[in-house]
Amino acid sequence: MNIKRVGILRGGNKEHYENSLQKGGELILYIYENLSDRWKPVDVLVDGNGTWHVDGIPIMPAELVNKVDLVWNTTHPNFSVILKSFGIPNIGVDAFPFLLSENRSILQEHMKEIGVRMPRHFVIPAYQSDFDGPHDKYILKKAKEVHEKFSPPWVVKSFTNDLNIPVHVANTYPELIDAIEDIANHNKSILVEELIAGKDVSMHSVSGFRNQEIYNFPAIENISFPEKEELDKISKEIHKHLNISNYMNSTFVVHPKKGIFLKQIEFFPDLKKDSHFHQSSQAVGASPEQIIEHILEKALF
Repeated sequence: MNIKRVGILRGGNKEHYENSLQKGGELILYIYENLSDRWKPVDVLVDGNGTWHVDGIPIMPAELVNKVDLVWNTTHPNFSVILKSFGIPNIGVDAFPFLLSENRSILQEHMKEIGVRMPRHFVIPAYQSDFDGPHDKYILKKAKEVHEKFSPPWVVKSFTNDLNIPVHVANTYPELIDAIEDIANHNKSILVEELIAGKDVSMHSVSGFRNQEIYNFPAIENISFPEKEELDKISKEIHKHLNISNYMNSTFVVHPKKGIFLKQIEFFPDLKKDSHFHQSSQAVGASPEQIIEHILEKALF
């Protein structure tokens, strides 16, 4: 059997470097453990100085064409542009949906175009001493701005996907100040969001799976059938509106009276064995490795 070589591109962009290293490492291990009879993962690392490496050996980007059959890009979309210039098939997030996943305000504006609601939010840029002044005054100023925009309870968290930074629920103004201060001390941008009490539901959608333009994995959470139907419709609409070529995970909160709100979108599946992605795949009689292989083959052929 002809084993195809899939380069896993990670690192690269400074802002997403650590996250990309982790995602790429998980993908390399997953393909090695589950698909190694048909696919060979090749570690393609772009270090902090912009030097490309294949399996630890420095190379010129143009040399990659002889070392892989396709590339899964886990870092910034700019690297997909480089890969395309060398004629290398690649999997990754296009620039537009990537921008929306990074900029909540722009995402909210685009969701309005298709009638999808999102919780109100306030983004606080990472603290800069030379620009923001004294740290304690900065914290109080930002807490006041949030308080004036919308009332509690608030969810306060890092604007990045850093799992080492706690997520806070603040019910009072003093709690809001403490939460903002805690995350500001990690030197990260902060997302403050109105807390909508309801059930969190994740929807996974894949382009072209099982011969469907957009294949949705039905919600596995305990919600009503009409709510599941509405979520199916909304998540497909988002997938189509953003022109997602591979995979999307859209997370919603379902409120019994207020309805459905989009919380976030992501474009890389959680490959852990106990993940929601894993459970959703099994619920429709599929395995995660079937989904991953579908994405690989779709990009190659």
